[in-house]
Amino acid sequence: MGQQKKSCSLELTDPVLLKEAGNEAYKKENLDEALACYTKGLEISSADLDKAVLLKNRAAVYLKTKNYEQVVKDCSAALEISTNDPKALFRRSQAQEALGNIEQAYADAKLVHKIDPKTPGMEAILLRLHSQVQSKINTMSTTKNKVETMSNLVFDVEADTEKREKAADNMIVLSKENAGAECVYNQDVVPKIVKIMKVEKNQKIRLSLVRVLGFLAKSKMERAKAILKEAGSPFFLNALNTKDEDSITAVTYVIQAILDSLSRLDLSEKWKDKRKEKKRMTVEERKNMRADEEARAEIIKENKLELTSIMNTICFNTTSRTITGEARDALVNLIMKNCQYDQLNWAEHMLETDSYQRLMEVASELNTEEYKYESNMEITDSTKTITGVTFGLLYEQMYDDGRRARLTAEIDKFTQEMLMDPGLESKVRLVSAITTLLQNAPDLGNSQLKEGVLQMMLVMARSEEYIQQLVASEAIIAAANKKKDATAIVVQGLDILKTLYKSKNDHIKVRALVGLCKLGASGGHDASLRPFADGSSTKLAEACRRFLINPGKDDDLRRWAAEGLSFLTLDAEVKERLIEDEAAIKALIELGKTGKQNVAYGVVSTLVNLTNSYDKQEINPEMLELAKFAKHHIPEDHELDDQDFVDKRIYTLGQFGITSALVALSKTESKNMKELICRVLCAVCNHQELRGLVVQQGGSKVLVQMALDGTDKGMRTAAQALSRIAITQDPAIAFPGQRSCDVIRPICQLLDVECESLENFEALMALGNLASLNESVRSRILKDSNAIQGIENYMFEEHLLIRRAAVQCWTNLCVSDLQVKRCEGKNDKVKYCVLMCGDDSDPQVVKAAAGALAMLTEASAKVCEKVFDSKQWEDCLLSVLANEDYDVTLRGVVIINNMVQVGGTVANNIFETQIMDVLQALVLKANLDLGNAQPHSTLQKIKTICEKSLKKAHELGLIRTTAEAVKAEEEAPEETIEPWMKAPAPGGNKS
Repeated sequence: MGQQKKSCSLELTDPVLLKEAGNEAYKKENLDEALACYTKGLEISSADLDKAVLLKNRAAVYLKTKNYEQVVKDCSAALEISTNDPKALFRRSQAQEALGNIEQAYADAKLVHKIDPKTPGMEAILLRLHSQVQSKINTMSTTKNKVETMSNLVFDVEADTEKREKAADNMIVLSKENAGAECVYNQDVVPKIVKIMKVEKNQKIRLSLVRVLGFLAKSKMERAKAILKEAGSPFFLNALNTKDEDSITAVTYVIQAILDSLSRLDLSEKWKDKRKEKKRMTVEERKNMRADEEARAEIIKENKLELTSIMNTICFNTTSRTITGEARDALVNLIMKNCQYDQLNWAEHMLETDSYQRLMEVASELNTEEYKYESNMEITDSTKTITGVTFGLLYEQMYDDGRRARLTAEIDKFTQEMLMDPGLESKVRLVSAITTLLQNAPDLGNSQLKEGVLQMMLVMARSEEYIQQLVASEAIIAAANKKKDATAIVVQGLDILKTLYKSKNDHIKVRALVGLCKLGASGGHDASLRPFADGSSTKLAEACRRFLINPGKDDDLRRWAAEGLSFLTLDAEVKERLIEDEAAIKALIELGKTGKQNVAYGVVSTLVNLTNSYDKQEINPEMLELAKFAKHHIPEDHELDDQDFVDKRIYTLGQFGITSALVALSKTESKNMKELICRVLCAVCNHQELRGLVVQQGGSKVLVQMALDGTDKGMRTAAQALSRIAITQDPAIAFPGQRSCDVIRPICQLLDVECESLENFEALMALGNLASLNESVRSRILKDSNAIQGIENYMFEEHLLIRRAAVQCWTNLCVSDLQVKRCEGKNDKVKYCVLMCGDDSDPQVVKAAAGALAMLTEASAKVCEKVFDSKQWEDCLLSVLANEDYDVTLRGVVIINNMVQVGGTVANNIFETQIMDVLQALVLKANLDLGNAQPHSTLQKIKTICEKSLKKAHELGLIRTTAEAVKAEEEAPEETIEPWMKAPAPGGNKS
């Protein structure tokens, strides 16, 4: 496109010539060049008439590329120059209809008809649009009455409370549909909501009204702007300032809906799946995607003032001392949600303000009653974790060294200011903030461990003051992230940790314990590396256990105990001891069920270790021998980590109900944490007998969510777990309602050559089972090009089991009319299906293919005709009819009967072969079987269908009875009787 545009701008400088060149390119379907020429012409044109023509012509290009928003813009601009131009009106009408703006489309179409009644096809278009407008008016009229009734009740504070609550709920339902939302909005409900929220005390009504705003703001930029202008940022901050989880969720939804609408997130979201597989995108799809991206960038630029204002308000109020901790968490989560560079890119925009300084203030907070200071802000148990995870994501979004250096400089500024302050509070808060970074954004955290900071931590740890010991011990634990760091801490801080472990304060003691656990586990899973003496790990584990199971200990102590176990369970011996300790496992699960973000790491990491769900590097035997020769260290697996022991541990955890804990913890915003949860759930789903428990405890629901949003590995692992559930569980129970369709896309991710064979196989088996559920699921699979292409590609896979699963899945899809229509098209699908019927390498493939062909021939006469596209059709069908498995034979006779019932050439072709003899033989065999004490039921069904086919052939005159043949022979003149008519021909012409 770039080169074509360059040729236009270099060779042509006259707008008229550029227009002609564009017209020529448009005729040749070279839309890129046409667009470039028209755009260049507009840039250099000074005459209004030329501009109007160029705008109309460019709109025609945009119409072809389905960039309807730009069509409306260009046509409107052309109409400002040339009022009532029929071409501009007609093209704008087409674009408005495509955008769903029926009234505007109808208005433009009426004007075109009035100006130029001879416009081809205009009457039909007007009729269609009028019908749609009338239907919408009727719907709106009914909806308008409902809205008026509900509005009168809700905003009447004197009305009955129960009626008001019900009316508010009904208003939510009305607002969910676009027509209802328009009615609600047009009746000035927004200012009424803003006004009544100042005095309304009923929490249920308040919640419903906030939810109404959320649905009004969703996917409608004009409404979102109006809501923001009417309500203002203080309104949402006040509504957010509560401890009620439902209210916070509702207000957060409204804010995010406004942000998404103002930035037209829908233009980006519709390409989300395609963007991951750019290689499979067509040229047209890539053009449309680029056009949408450009349009979105322009919209974000237009709404920059509003978007920036919301960002600044959210960032500024993260450090507000007047909001609840839960509200603060919601604000930080909003930053995390919108910081990605391919979305609103707040990560970079925040560099222009003091937002990072404010986030560091939140990260520096201490959630302890023992240490309160004047500038203290309220936080929850999860605030620091959420803030740390947000910092980690913000750092990831700085996609080059320059931006990362700027972010690090912002953090340095905070560190320097704290170090310059002589007060103890600043030092404590600095260490606390660095710890938050080390735990969740290690690259940023390590950048702050400059000369003197680590020494300051060690000095604070030696202090006799509780708060200094507390924050310093946490910092030392967090600083030992890498083996080289652990070595430095072992040298400098091991004695300090041992001293702190003797503290009489449990909070200090448990943190020191975790530090010792972390240092003791620095060898990882390698059984040959143990920094401490033998037996030390089990002693430390026992100490953690005492904190974990003690009902008198608070959650803070228990979560640190879980974190200690997360390091110690790298040791296989500790794993085995822990899994046999029912009280400890149940305590760990109960801790996870709290759903608190700060317990997630300890609980989930321990479960990952117990189930061996971590990645293990496969060692090439040749490289292993080379390493031995070079006398390099070679990792060793412990015998207690053999698969039998792992399976036993997984089964035990599954029975104890770890899924419920993982479901509670899955609310985290950390994609890395979600990946770990997916790993454990996938390990549990590897056991068929545990899959029912996973479904019962809500595991399938969260797996669907995590399979669509997370790390690549996390989404893939979640998809594999879903596949395993779908293979053996009843899909109607495991994935009720809409979820049965939602699960299709994640499972289809595994139909990729880069996935392992087991993943391919499990995905195909799962899709096959899901396809048997209902037509909605089958339609979803068939309409997903990646899904159906993947299934059909694997039907020719060399791996026997994968091939079989693909064919069986394809067969289940043949129940759908969509599949029948696909097979009726100009393709070889029926031909390949026929050939598979003659495949003698796998009886199960033959059975499935025969079943598919039976369903397709029953549904479509055209498919019956396409059977003959295969030159081997006769041999393949005879092979099915002669199969030893009566179930396969039954499918074969159904295929023959379906084709005979079509009649004509199709039936004639069948009875010109040996197939009639086989049908007669099957009837004879079934008759003989009647003499047995227990006749074979399937064989008797085969007989019935064979007789039906023979009867139809007789009606068509394709075969005659013996009596008819004899009579015909007797009546015919002797000289007209050919030799071949004196006896039945091979294949038979009488029965």
